Amino acid sequence: MSDILQGNYMLLLMLGRFGIPLGFGEKTVEEVCQENGVDTDTFLAVANFNNGGSDAAEPFREKTSVRSLITYLENTHTYFLDFLLPQIRRKLLAAIDTVAGGKVAFLILRFFDDYQAEVRKHMAYENSKTFPYVRALLEGKRTENYSIEVYSRGHAAVERKLGELKAIIIKYYHGGGDANQLLSALLDIFLCETDLHQHEQMEDHLFVPAVKLLEERVECGQTEPHPDVARPKDDALSEREKDIVRCIVRGLTNKEVAEELFISVNTVITHRKNIARKLSIHSVAGLTIYAIAGGLVSLDDIKM
Repeated sequence: MSDILQGNYMLLLMLGRFGIPLGFGEKTVEEVCQENGVDTDTFLAVANFNNGGSDAAEPFREKTSVRSLITYLENTHTYFLDFLLPQIRRKLLAAIDTVAGGKVAFLILRFFDDYQAEVRKHMAYENSKTFPYVRALLEGKRTENYSIEVYSRGHAAVERKLGELKAIIIKYYHGGGDANQLLSALLDIFLCETDLHQHEQMEDHLFVPAVKLLEERVECGQTEPHPDVARPKDDALSEREKDIVRCIVRGLTNKEVAEELFISVNTVITHRKNIARKLSIHSVAGLTIYAIAGGLVSLDDIKM
């Protein structure tokens, strides 16, 4: 777990949203997830999505626990509404001189307040309508007048206005105040815009498809297993296949793998096909996350 987070520090945000505390030592992702009641496949799906987008999360999509994903998304809403957006407003208030800044200063604060209200309304709808609907699906109950498709069609991007706010501050505000606080607030706005965009992309390309699969299962009389019910494990990799994975994530070509392990290139290709079949992972990025999570390699072993 430590190696994954040091490889991309932005993944630190995932910990709070999954409810995972720091201080996990040298434990693997699976060990940390199990200790904290987090579905490992869902954690890996989100990590891959944050690291490489929808394609990187594809191998884990059908294994994703909708129950765990809802918890993650709800905690993300709490992070934005109760921490990040109020923090940005406090910094703006401390930084902007409402006297010297005149109308532009008031415009910035009003613009941000309007934006914050829009985000709150958007997330309140998901918390009060979408998530309860999905939780009912998890219990095998289908609401007739609602579907995830309805949610998807009305899922407007809420991060766009931040681009306008950035432009107003950068281009038109010159009314004095605390320059360092203003730059800090501006940096938070940039980070918030990126984070919100990724959040919406995850909802569209990970959450919505997972719920559609759940809807189909409910129509057939099936439900998602409770997180306390053990999920079937992937076929275990052989020691030779693990050697192949270690070589791949180090950046070796098929020829170089063959030379290092004293086997033929055709044998390497066959092993890679078997690995892809067993793990449902077809990209080097996905194998890298798998290898680090499973303790097959450390961050120092990987060719960055």
